[in-house]
Amino acid sequence: MSQKQSKLFTPPDASGIATSEIFFSSVSLLQTGYNASFAGPFTRSTFGGSTVSMSSRENDSLIEENAGHKREITSLSEVQEKHEEIEINVEDLDKTIDIFLTDSETFCLLDIPPSLISTDSEKAESVRLRNQTYESLCKNRSGNDRYIERMMQTFNGAPKDKEVQCEKVFLDDAGVMASLWDLYDSYCSPEKPPAKEMVNKPREAMNIASSNSKGTMSSISFRKGGSFSSTTTDVERLPQAQITMEDEPANEEILKSEKFQQDLFFMERIVVQNTFQSRLAAYRQLPNVTDCEADENVNKVVPSNIISPSLERLWSFACEITKGHNVSSTSWNKKNPDLLAVGYGQFGFKDQKGGLACCWSLKNIMWPERIFRCKSGVTAVDFSSAQPNLLAVGLYNGTVAIYNVQSNEDSPVLDSSNNPNKHTSPVWQLKWIDLDRGNIGEDKGEILVSICADGRITRWHIRKGLDCNDLMKLKRTGSEISKKSGIEKEKKGEALISRQAPGMCFDFLPKDSNIYLAGTEEGHIHKCSCSYNEQFLDTYKGHKGPVYKIAWSPFCPEVFLSCSSDWCVHLWRQDILSPILTFSATSCAVHDIMWSPYSALMFGAVRENRLEIWDLGVSIIDPVIVNSANPGVKLSSILFAKNTNCVLIGDSDGQVSVYELRNVSSSKDSEVNALYDIIGATLAAQL
Repeated sequence: MSQKQSKLFTPPDASGIATSEIFFSSVSLLQTGYNASFAGPFTRSTFGGSTVSMSSRENDSLIEENAGHKREITSLSEVQEKHEEIEINVEDLDKTIDIFLTDSETFCLLDIPPSLISTDSEKAESVRLRNQTYESLCKNRSGNDRYIERMMQTFNGAPKDKEVQCEKVFLDDAGVMASLWDLYDSYCSPEKPPAKEMVNKPREAMNIASSNSKGTMSSISFRKGGSFSSTTTDVERLPQAQITMEDEPANEEILKSEKFQQDLFFMERIVVQNTFQSRLAAYRQLPNVTDCEADENVNKVVPSNIISPSLERLWSFACEITKGHNVSSTSWNKKNPDLLAVGYGQFGFKDQKGGLACCWSLKNIMWPERIFRCKSGVTAVDFSSAQPNLLAVGLYNGTVAIYNVQSNEDSPVLDSSNNPNKHTSPVWQLKWIDLDRGNIGEDKGEILVSICADGRITRWHIRKGLDCNDLMKLKRTGSEISKKSGIEKEKKGEALISRQAPGMCFDFLPKDSNIYLAGTEEGHIHKCSCSYNEQFLDTYKGHKGPVYKIAWSPFCPEVFLSCSSDWCVHLWRQDILSPILTFSATSCAVHDIMWSPYSALMFGAVRENRLEIWDLGVSIIDPVIVNSANPGVKLSSILFAKNTNCVLIGDSDGQVSVYELRNVSSSKDSEVNALYDIIGATLAAQL
């Protein structure tokens, strides 16, 4: 045993004690319970051939525990002298001793974190939030009271960056051609291919379809390589753009992505404009793009002696959401002539239901850009000119609400529901008025004016919330004209339930925004001033029923029109209190009127059953254009387009139809003089 050990370990040291003996002594000490207070029995690897050294300090000690008692060994020499007394069993020598070598803890001497981080890493979101917080702190720091600007010099460390080299990226264009027959067969295919076939199938991957009011549908197909094709087929009318995906589970994430929704929004506009290209071109008075195979009779010249004014229907703003809602009011945006606001609400008390205020765009005439749902019916809408994104909405329950059309939120920015001075009856009309002209003091700026059935004409301020004050309280006159003397006398024996006269409509003088006209339910038109709210300046009497609309002429500032439920449209001059001309072609109430923006002699009137276009230069007895409404549908509003010869008509079925006026005269200076001549000749004939 000793010879075998001497071969494995080094020779004995100077003291004559073999290293192997000391090794086994140390092992036996550890196995039998001896604990050393020094660093360890070996300073280097035993099998590396190095000698064993033990500490000889006076403070080092070994504790021997054997047979239930302990004995302290004070020095190494005592251990060497007593090692012969330790008995080593052969069984202990055969035991295997496992020694485990492990790596020590890594200490980082220099750690410079990178200044860039990948967007795919887990910490990307936290870094982005931290950067946003830092930017907000930097922005708000300059406004802090404790912030002081000082100049200082700093030492900028050497910039370090990390460069990554990669292979050059090559781009290649690829496309697949498809005929109209392929698109039609793919659309009409009754069976859908399985998802596995769609992976290797280079044909149709996605279809986008949209329909128009004529019952045709345009579809566009995206194909491999980014190319697409479109076609038009005759199908049943669809409410809005529809998306059909072949593999819904695989594309669910794509459908919900914001980027896909935005791309689909623009693609839907492209499809609609391609479908209605000829009609949109006619609306904008642009030349129509026709195919080479078009009919040769399209461009035939019609003799001038048979040309007569006419209406050509282009399209209608309508969808499933607006179907069945009465169109109560329409308004163009003051800055964007392609944006139209439409209010939907019933006029009758028994027919009341939830209202809508929709914003339509000429870039997508099949679906509104914004839909604002209201608890009560919408009776009036108007866009602001100072802030074109603000849309004022009047409701049947008396609430005035202001919406921000730039936001997708359905709730209004401001409303008068919590205002103690709010209206208590339907708001029949509201309009944004610029008081810069003809006013001084704090009244300068744009204000919102509304007229209500509670007899109040109210001015609304949005500087600090939505506050209001009354411009005028309409009072009932309670007088009648004596048939014998022609002098007004007070009615006797008739008690008025309310002294307030319900207001129906108003319009401000174009030259002076301090003067306005107000129509009432009793048939009178009062001339009022914003500077004086105690009494009317004048009263125009001529209607026998509620006055539904008043409109000043845009070319002749002294002339205005009014319409009423008494079947009549009256032409007035500001300095004469009785009507000059009366237009009554049928026995139906006139709901709305409007002057043409491009002709001083032309205006439009909407009755319940038909649309009338009057040209006073042609006739003052009959309208030049008459267009009857569809059976069961009542017309409710009229609006001329600003930059084109088109007129928009709203009805009780929720449609706003767009018509092109053909062969009508344009505005000229001679027409203004002609209107004054007609008025002068009529006044001379009445004398």
